[in-house]
Amino acid sequence: MERKTANVIVIALGLSFLFAGACSTSPPPPDESEIQKRTAEALKRFDDMKFGMFIHWGLYAIPAGEWKGKYVRGIGEWIMFREKIPVAEYEKLAEQFNPVKFSGDEWAQLAQDAGMRYMVITSKHHDGFAMFHSKASPYNIVDATPYGKDPMKELSAACARRGIAFGFYYSQDQDWHEPNARGNTWDFPEERNPEIYLRNKVFPQVEEILSNYGKLALIWFDTPGILSEAQVTELRDLVKRLQPDCLLNSRIGHGKGDYIQTGDNAIPIQVYTKDGKWEVPATLNDTWGYKKNDHHWKDPRDLIGKLADIVSKGGNYLLNVGPTAEGVIPKPSQDILRTMGKWLEANGESIYGASPSPFYFPDITWRATVKPGKLYLHILNWPGKKFRFEGLESEVKRAYFLANGDEVPFRRDGAALIFDLPAQPVDPYDTVLVLELADETPRVADGYRAGQLPDRMDLYAWAARLRGEEIRYDFDTLSATNFVPAEQFANELWWYPYGALDGEYEVELTYACDNAEAGGTLRLATGGRRTPRKSGIEWKVSATGGKFVTRKLPGKITVDPKTGMIILGIDGEQSSGIRVRKITLIRQTV
Repeated sequence: MERKTANVIVIALGLSFLFAGACSTSPPPPDESEIQKRTAEALKRFDDMKFGMFIHWGLYAIPAGEWKGKYVRGIGEWIMFREKIPVAEYEKLAEQFNPVKFSGDEWAQLAQDAGMRYMVITSKHHDGFAMFHSKASPYNIVDATPYGKDPMKELSAACARRGIAFGFYYSQDQDWHEPNARGNTWDFPEERNPEIYLRNKVFPQVEEILSNYGKLALIWFDTPGILSEAQVTELRDLVKRLQPDCLLNSRIGHGKGDYIQTGDNAIPIQVYTKDGKWEVPATLNDTWGYKKNDHHWKDPRDLIGKLADIVSKGGNYLLNVGPTAEGVIPKPSQDILRTMGKWLEANGESIYGASPSPFYFPDITWRATVKPGKLYLHILNWPGKKFRFEGLESEVKRAYFLANGDEVPFRRDGAALIFDLPAQPVDPYDTVLVLELADETPRVADGYRAGQLPDRMDLYAWAARLRGEEIRYDFDTLSATNFVPAEQFANELWWYPYGALDGEYEVELTYACDNAEAGGTLRLATGGRRTPRKSGIEWKVSATGGKFVTRKLPGKITVDPKTGMIILGIDGEQSSGIRVRKITLIRQTV
């Protein structure tokens, strides 16, 4: 009896010391002021990064855009939803998932080669399948697949070795595998109790990804939907308690995010700083999750131009790859990203850590970024041997090309600078012209400053989102075409004002149309993804003999600070081959 008592005492003392040790190494949760301070510091680091890799990887890579021999239109990771695949049937994909060619080092190295400073990967998408080892749900890559390993451990470690910040995507609201989450109405009743789903799956899994994969730069939440403000607040508090430096995007919902997430592939039309830091999630082709028949790879010229465009407006660029079910990032994706990386090797000074443009952008010739004492002009569309740049009041001490250091002659002409350029661009994608200034911060003339938009504003097709699987952009003519009709995901141009425009506008259209294709109906409307479109202008397309002309459209459109999009499309096949270069908005004054 005495020996047993002594053993109990020893065990009790050991446990007490163990508990005391655990307490001493687990600091209390930070207070809100400390969280705000650390969040601000994390936002500064995030802003400096500018360019990141998004990865959509999951069971949907097995059907790869086809179900039972049928091509499924739309983005690959939504195939379960589009085809209303029963949970019991979709679950069987896990039995086939065996990504034996996956290499965390190869993926992280590709991100580094591309000049990407952070990475975000899907830990759980809307299909509900966890791509990490989760004790909260057996529906995960370790317990439900022949692969039987946790690739996120390998990938997070590979990123850490290269200094690449690491983060997870997590679908907190939509989960088509769960009866109390949003989305699956073909297997489950309409009634939902999200509290059950949150307690049993979301909170435990979010705690797992915060606890088991090292320091996270961010958690990229998606589509808050049916969650209440109190539930979202609790989710935010969970993240900040475990990792106060971990950022949250605005798609956590109810204004609880640390930075603004734009719509998918949605770039603001002008400099956008009034709502703080923001990020554009975008794709290398038409899909996010892998689709074997999607070969619509974007031109590196377009993507490098978009990177400069986004950074010049104040944002970050999160560019997606969709690996195969074997764990391979498609070669075209790799080639494109490494091309971007080579451009950044020579021109990264103008991107990383740069501030947005102090100028508004009148067209698509150039974009601008800033560092103390320097203005970087990104010349995206070569203007020829003379480049006239308006509105800079600061004295320019020196001008040179960033890529090769060659001096660029210039002279001042009133409020303008005129640069003598070579006949061909130094870089085929984006030639960066550096102006060394006498001022730390550029002084900009009144009427040229960001936000001071003129009464005539050009919205070019290049600056729009090309929405749809068939629409294409042509750099030779600077125009979009192939507006073929589709029941879902119509081929349209979407421009995103993000508060830049306010008023009633007449509209001019610059376009070309072969005579045989005239007669279709062009429509211009305003609205949002989930709000009804407000009818704006309908116009019967007239022939131009295939030449580009500018014509005034009948009627007007109204755009206010809450307008989500300006949308241009063609009804029917007739005139779907129209080539649209730009629309010009002409503000109406009282």
